Amino acid sequence: MSPSIRYAKKQAKARQRRRLQAHERLERDRRQAQRAIEALEQALHDLGLPENLVKEIEGRLRSQHKLLGKMIEVMFPALCGCRTPSELCRVRGWETHWPSRLLGALPHRSWLKRLRRLGLEVLEPIWRHVHDKSPATQSRWQWTWVWDDSVFQKYGTQLQLVGRWWSGQHKRVLSGSDGLLLLVVVGDGRLVVPVDFAIRRPDPVGPGAPCWDKLTWARVMLDERLATFGRRGMALPAPMGVADSWFGDSKRMQHVRDAHQGTLVVEGKASYCCTLADGHQIKGHDLIEGQGWRWYQHPGEAGVRYVRLRATSPTYGPVTVIIVDEPGQDRFYLLCLATERSAPQLIRRWRRRSWIEFVFRTLKHLLATEACQVHSADAYYGHLVLRLMRCFVLFYTSRVICKGQLTMEEIIFSLKHYWRFVDSAALELQGLSWGAEWNLV
Repeated sequence: MSPSIRYAKKQAKARQRRRLQAHERLERDRRQAQRAIEALEQALHDLGLPENLVKEIEGRLRSQHKLLGKMIEVMFPALCGCRTPSELCRVRGWETHWPSRLLGALPHRSWLKRLRRLGLEVLEPIWRHVHDKSPATQSRWQWTWVWDDSVFQKYGTQLQLVGRWWSGQHKRVLSGSDGLLLLVVVGDGRLVVPVDFAIRRPDPVGPGAPCWDKLTWARVMLDERLATFGRRGMALPAPMGVADSWFGDSKRMQHVRDAHQGTLVVEGKASYCCTLADGHQIKGHDLIEGQGWRWYQHPGEAGVRYVRLRATSPTYGPVTVIIVDEPGQDRFYLLCLATERSAPQLIRRWRRRSWIEFVFRTLKHLLATEACQVHSADAYYGHLVLRLMRCFVLFYTSRVICKGQLTMEEIIFSLKHYWRFVDSAALELQGLSWGAEWNLV
């Protein structure tokens, strides 16, 4: 066989091998997308969204046909490879104003009520399952209350929710809506459940003016959620909350301790000052940069050291200070009112705040507030609440239905790029491209 013929056959075999490998990858990705849509549909029925939310909106719109498919596509535009409602209408052949009608079908109080009810219906069975178990089992299902705030960039004063707010993420004043979210982290991140949400009004007039600040909103949200659980007969343990340094207000921390016998842990600032037990006055900067501390090794994390101090703050009174030093990270310290909880336990709870930063980043990306093309406050609330529900459904699908075998990112990627190949009658997806021939060479 001549060298030229041998070379031609070698290249032909290589092309055939690449073609077969491409077909195998495509088939694998198709199967993964189908598995993701089936798990997503199961999660929706487990959480009861078709029986509750969809039926209520059908009644408000007086629709004669089921809206589950359209509702889910508005919640998950990536199912059709879209990002904005206008793209979704063009791809699905809908009326241009259909997403706005769907989002504005309920008043904003009803949207928030649905979000709160979803969190309650998810957390109540968990508590009833473990409340009579051993202390070891209960320790694996502890609840940690977490607050997070964000300024969503948005323009349009007609919404009456858009104002000028300081954004800690961008380090400047932005035009947008200022939102506050309360979540419950179950265990070491088994579930992250949104239980309440609020948007501050920038320039309120009439009854209720001026609007509450974030600290007041955070206190009211916690009080109302705990009262709701109490009315259900759930004797929850003393709440353990974590938040950024912006929540480190003495009145709020004392309120959590006095009203609920709980503990609120915040990250200390460099400007805080306190007096140590030996009478030495010190600032937060000295706690972080100081030398000569008596370090202890964290029993559960290799390389992590901590220092536990008792101090007295002119603002907070007796406090507990935990200085944390870990390799490859900047040193920081945690602050809470005087407590008997051990330092590793406080650090473990704070880790949950740090761990769900990843969830927050994904959540803020999926909220897509800049892609919300509505002109009423009720529809804007509907957009945000539906997207919050979507994030929880994705997390529930990944952690509970798929047992961690599919991550949130893999589910989103599969549905975004292979939505034409999935088949789901309930979600009005018919696998449009299963029979298509592809030139994969």
